[in-house]
Amino acid sequence: MVSAAKASDVLAPLPPSVALYLDEIARVRRLSPHTVAAYRADLIELLRLSGETSLPDLHPTDLRRALARLHGAGAAPASLARKLSAWRRFYAWLGHRGETQSNPAAGLRAPRRGKRLPKALTPDQAVQLASHVPAADPLARRDKAMVELLYSSGLRLAELVGLDWRYFKPEPGGGGSTSWLDLAARQVTVLGKGGKLRQVPVGGHAIEALRSWLPLRDRMAKEERALFVSSQGSRLSNRSVQIRLAKLAAALGLGVHVHPHVLRHSMASHVLQSSGDLRAVQELLGHSSIATTQIYTRLDWQHLAKTYDAAHPRARRRSG
Repeated sequence: MVSAAKASDVLAPLPPSVALYLDEIARVRRLSPHTVAAYRADLIELLRLSGETSLPDLHPTDLRRALARLHGAGAAPASLARKLSAWRRFYAWLGHRGETQSNPAAGLRAPRRGKRLPKALTPDQAVQLASHVPAADPLARRDKAMVELLYSSGLRLAELVGLDWRYFKPEPGGGGSTSWLDLAARQVTVLGKGGKLRQVPVGGHAIEALRSWLPLRDRMAKEERALFVSSQGSRLSNRSVQIRLAKLAAALGLGVHVHPHVLRHSMASHVLQSSGDLRAVQELLGHSSIATTQIYTRLDWQHLAKTYDAAHPRARRRSG
């Protein structure tokens, strides 16, 4: 990574225009000391990259070259965007004072930030989490059923907590079910984003875990129709699911933070790795556009690249 500025650069005297600008944003605009220090580091870095050319004499090509050098040295897109913003504001200040005719940073853009890949468990981690043997405690049985269902069907958190344990018809003065479990059909019907209903299959292990949980659920919540309930018998909250899942993963020693969306990503990634059927994964997840689902092809490539690097004799990196 590129450092903000070398120690020798920080100690060197600043050009009068830079010193005056930093003094003005500190005293007149009253920016925080942290912000002023960041501006100072970014301008010192531009000075270092500009060589013998004074800052007012730089052109867009010079700044573009400076960005390219920083990017090539490992600077992240977010860091480059911040530096470019600092340079742009400095040149706007110079222009207001009549010390430059144009802003060479005005038309420049930092490299785009790469899309973050969704985090997914390895198949072994997912199996370890889903196949754990729960205690006799009803809440442990409930948690087991939730994990199995999340990994089996790739549900969103809101879809999971919104499930009823069976379909309830609309009644006068009250709505019916919008999401429910059909144990006999081995599927759930869920109300996803955009108010779209979709039916998702439920795997055998999840069915088994649900059958173990339902009798306990019926004793805990006689009047509540939610599939997953709290110890008080009310519909489980989103936050409660997140907390229970994180605690379970920690107790099993997975070594990673697990939240409900991780299981959704894991299911999608593992199904795609096994089948290669992107359209099927799109239907399972309820994505309206296949472009949203295509990010899992990048996860699949990431898995393939790691396997190649670890296994191919010619791909192994030399140490030292």
